[in-house]
Amino acid sequence: MDLDRKTSALKQLQGHLWKFGYQNGSLKSQVYDDVIESFKKWKAAHVPIFIYSSGSILAQKLLFQHSNHGDLLSYLEGYYDTTIGSKVEKASYAAIHTSIAQQLSLKDSLKIDSILFVTDNILEANAANEAGMSVVLSVRPGNKELPKNEFPEIRSFGEIENYYNLSSNHD
Repeated sequence: MDLDRKTSALKQLQGHLWKFGYQNGSLKSQVYDDVIESFKKWKAAHVPIFIYSSGSILAQKLLFQHSNHGDLLSYLEGYYDTTIGSKVEKASYAAIHTSIAQQLSLKDSLKIDSILFVTDNILEANAANEAGMSVVLSVRPGNKELPKNEFPEIRSFGEIENYYNLSSNHD
């Protein structure tokens, strides 16, 4: 884990360790205030939210269930981890598109560019973009500095609608 490898097996182990900490109350995830405000707005507008993380699905659920804003699981439609593929490979994003389209019963009508991928990693942004997804880079204090790039950058989830009209893409 010191090498920050994103292997599924290590992430599964991490998820099990986190489960113990979250369930006994010694861990609480920190979710930015603007994220929960956007989640509320998007849920009210029937915009489905999916998570794709190098953390296991178990770890993702624990993080959102035990946050500083309480249990946020009701805002999320689905979860993806590295079992679907590497976050820096185009094929992973194509597979997520197919999965989301099936889950939302939009198999033939959900265009890949109607899916917005938000990340703080330029390699992930490039892969999602190559697959055809819309992409925005999230710039937060403490994150690794991003190289010069072509993607819109946000510092708050509230800025997403400056680049992408979420309220009218689904329903």
